[in-house]
Amino acid sequence: MQISEAESRVMSVLWESGAATADEVFQAIGAQEGWQEPTVKTLLNRLLGKGAVRAEAEGRRYRYHPLLKREDWVLEESQGLLGRLFNGRVAPMVAYFSKHGQLSGRDVAELKRLIDQLESGERDD
Repeated sequence: MQISEAESRVMSVLWESGAATADEVFQAIGAQEGWQEPTVKTLLNRLLGKGAVRAEAEGRRYRYHPLLKREDWVLEESQGLLGRLFNGRVAPMVAYFSKHGQLSGRDVAELKRLIDQLESGERDD
């Protein structure tokens, strides 16, 4: 499921809260994004149309619940990024970020730990 960057901001609020009304989403991110409440409602309606959320009537308003799981979205987005930019390979991506100073010492240590786990047959599921 493809969602835009703006829609992903709305989804982040829903993933964090579990469910929210349009007003609650607006209160959470409207000011920092420079959005008006109608923008949030439009984004929620788009997400509803895509099947990423469901709406539950709550009096005169709706409470939106995420149907798209964050993990599924992250996997799809990261695979798309790898495919488009690095021919589906992780090593060239890591090399690129390393070359451009984007890896901290902490990142390198974590990568070493992950490689050790892969080599020993362990998985971090």
